[in-house]
Amino acid sequence: MVRPDSIQRILLVDDSRAQRSLMSRSLAKQGYQVTEAGSGLEAIKLFAANDFDLVLSDWMMPGMNGLELCQAVRAQNAKGYVYFILLTSKSDKDAVSRGLDVGADDFLAKPLNPDELRARIAAGGRILSMERELQETNRLVSSALAELKSLYDSLDRDLVEARKMQQSLVRDSFRDWGRAEVSVLLKPCGHVGGDLVGFFDAGQDHIAFYSIDVSGHGIASALLTARLASYLSEGLPTHNIALIECEDGNHHRQPPEMVAAQLNTLLTKDMLSEHYFTMLFGYLDMTTGQVEFTQCGHPNAVVLTRTGQSRFIGDGGMPIGLISAAEFERQTLQLHPGERLIFYSDGFTECENAQKEQIDEQGFGEILEKNSGLTNEMLFDAMVWDLDRFAGGEEFGDDLSCVMVTYKSPI
Repeated sequence: MVRPDSIQRILLVDDSRAQRSLMSRSLAKQGYQVTEAGSGLEAIKLFAANDFDLVLSDWMMPGMNGLELCQAVRAQNAKGYVYFILLTSKSDKDAVSRGLDVGADDFLAKPLNPDELRARIAAGGRILSMERELQETNRLVSSALAELKSLYDSLDRDLVEARKMQQSLVRDSFRDWGRAEVSVLLKPCGHVGGDLVGFFDAGQDHIAFYSIDVSGHGIASALLTARLASYLSEGLPTHNIALIECEDGNHHRQPPEMVAAQLNTLLTKDMLSEHYFTMLFGYLDMTTGQVEFTQCGHPNAVVLTRTGQSRFIGDGGMPIGLISAAEFERQTLQLHPGERLIFYSDGFTECENAQKEQIDEQGFGEILEKNSGLTNEMLFDAMVWDLDRFAGGEEFGDDLSCVMVTYKSPI
């Protein structure tokens, strides 16, 4: 007969051969595999060489008594938990307390009642069953966590590379055209983000520049920014949707609102993406300082004057990718020599402090005015520094990006 429960192998320890023989026969009839030991020292040797589920030991034995045996068993490096029952004629509370202190699980008073012995062993079996189920659960959890860590480490390495690739979408962080210069800032709040800024030569003394913010964060948003970067690439004018090739081989500019409309068609009909994005896209005429741009749900543009005043310009507009029949409008503004035009993401104006208050346009404008005397690169650093101070040193909740156009002179 083989026991179906968690206790199968019992080490029976008693210095009385007659007592051992009686209990051993009774336990064997119940289907247990019983190994006998006549002393604590013999039991330790058997325990070290074999696996047992339960130790049933007399308390009072010459040499090593039951308490000392229990201590020695607990000190062994067993594969699993071993249930320990002490057989004793002691009934005082102090004796029970000492037994519990050294690691005994249960006590049985002599002379033994066979039914009570069977019930106590069965109770121990239930405890061991739960313990082994818990061990197996822990093993499965540990295995799953190790696998997840391996996957996370692999994903983390991929995301680090993805961030490098996304940063490479911005080929130049600064360019000087003589009569104007452009600087860009791109600072994802995570490994990768959904912001994109850039600029390119639009021909005939014109510079094109843009700021894009894709909805959401993470890999999907970053992939869409990469796709959008390819549509506004300076490296391949024939693949740039803002430039139309003429019969003479030159390229002319599409109106900014038409660029937005074409991107909207691509997103809603060709790519069928669940994401949308906001955008400011414009051209600067370096001979006049005039800027034509379209605003597609993006934060208002801001002009930083020569005297250090900030002026926000814009009327909202519809984001790209929400409605297939959306229409977009053209706006114009005039830049004077020494003025700077900034297209920025809402990571600046929606930055929150510890009280969950947003800095908004007013606070962002104050940062720009405070640092207006700095060069473009130093101004970027100061913007991020002051924004971090407003946030109380907490991680930014959104990507930070902006493109800054400085108009220097029409000549």
